[in-house]
Amino acid sequence: MAPPSRGTVGPIAEVVRAASRVATGNVRDVAPIVGVVVFFQLVVLREPFPDLATVLAGLLAVLLGLALFVRGLEMALFPLGGGMAQSFARKGSVLWLLVFAFALGFGTTIAEPALLAVADEASRVRADTYGDASPSESYALALRYTVAASVGGALVIGVLRILRGWRIERMIIGGYVLVVVLTRFAPDDIVGIAYDSGGVTTSTITVPLVTALGIGLSLSLKGRSPLTDGFGLIAFASLAPILFVLVFGMVT
Repeated sequence: MAPPSRGTVGPIAEVVRAASRVATGNVRDVAPIVGVVVFFQLVVLREPFPDLATVLAGLLAVLLGLALFVRGLEMALFPLGGGMAQSFARKGSVLWLLVFAFALGFGTTIAEPALLAVADEASRVRADTYGDASPSESYALALRYTVAASVGGALVIGVLRILRGWRIERMIIGGYVLVVVLTRFAPDDIVGIAYDSGGVTTSTITVPLVTALGIGLSLSLKGRSPLTDGFGLIAFASLAPILFVLVFGMVT
């Protein structure tokens, strides 16, 4: 068997070296929560861990996964999202830029593990509350698509803000005023789900790509600062799902 080519081994070795460096930082970052769990389990509850070997293996998997994930963001997702935004801006195609922003927001959110968990749990609890025989898969799917569409729409508005130079604080304040108004008229059983939906969209998949989109776009436009204009898309991605899910609860 022929040895692997130099071009193949190089990137793989770089990923391994970078992952080991990130893993060292992750150990430091995860140490406080590990210390809290160990303290309360052994000192307060005074009980041994039920399966120490499994706990240690799970902790190792978390550290390795975080290391690879962070390095993957640096190597692929950040450069890719920012590069595509800059390419669209250089070509002057505002329509395709907005389509890309919507598709990016929708696609990343629909695959968000946190959203899957919340939608499934909301469906299950709703079925138990109203005495349904089984959780409604259509309800969970509709909730996921509603949140995903809201994030896509939020990114379209956020991109327009960067292009037009709109004041972000006015838009955010106006959005939350509308949230308060809609909360008054929305069914009680959807309010909590709506507010949680705003949080689950800002998770491991959505945040890196959305941030890269905003920074990449602001870097490619004259008169725009990546610090003051590039950030802020995540705020829209957190606000819009609350509005959409409140309306979803009012019409379903």
